[in-house]
Amino acid sequence: MGRRIVVSGGGTGIGLAAAETFAAEGDRVVILGRRAEVLRTAADKLNAAYGPGLVTWTSADLSDPEQTRRAAEFIAADGGVDVVVTNAGGNVAASNDGTLEGIADQYQRNFAANVLTAVLLTEALLPHLTRPGGRIVHLSSVAALRGPGSYGGTKAALHTYTFELAKRLGPEGVTANAVAPGYVEDTEFFGERGTPEFIAQQIGQTLTGQPGTPVEIAAAIRYLASPEAAYVTGQVLHINGGAQFGR
Repeated sequence: MGRRIVVSGGGTGIGLAAAETFAAEGDRVVILGRRAEVLRTAADKLNAAYGPGLVTWTSADLSDPEQTRRAAEFIAADGGVDVVVTNAGGNVAASNDGTLEGIADQYQRNFAANVLTAVLLTEALLPHLTRPGGRIVHLSSVAALRGPGSYGGTKAALHTYTFELAKRLGPEGVTANAVAPGYVEDTEFFGERGTPEFIAQQIGQTLTGQPGTPVEIAAAIRYLASPEAAYVTGQVLHINGGAQFGR
């Protein structure tokens, strides 16, 4: 039997591609998110393709401690966890009204959506994570290096949390890394902002003249989650077509 994988934000985009990558290898996957119907549809699709019961789901707002606790209890009821992929989040407050109250709300909403969802889920599952051999992979963004501030700052915070986890869990044989994509097509991330002009601008910033794909990002997640990556920890893997050099 394969490993047990948890993927937050697993109903669409990069999270769904990651869940499919693991399910295709026979791993048991639990996908999380806020939208029950999206998760149910995703799980049904993957189970039909790779085997009944491989993918299960539970809905929760992972920025809320009590909902995260319940989600972790649901997961732990079926056994331990080998890999945690924190993909939930997004630029949920891309603009503000210019008032101090509006700016504060923007930063707080993005912090909750991107930092708390990763930290609370990870901490809730740490007691159930395989030792040695456990893997934690956070989804960051090129925005951590170049902004915008309220969203990019939250992803930069995930980098420091990744480094903290790597140091804390390294002696127990657990690794923690982050993947920081640039522009990736076929996701819900940009919503109405994803106009043809905007997409052309994003692609034009790359050195390769092409967008990233969810499958490419999922492949990087799969590597960092693999037994072969035992010597890789505390790292941020930038995947952005050269739009921004990593540092």
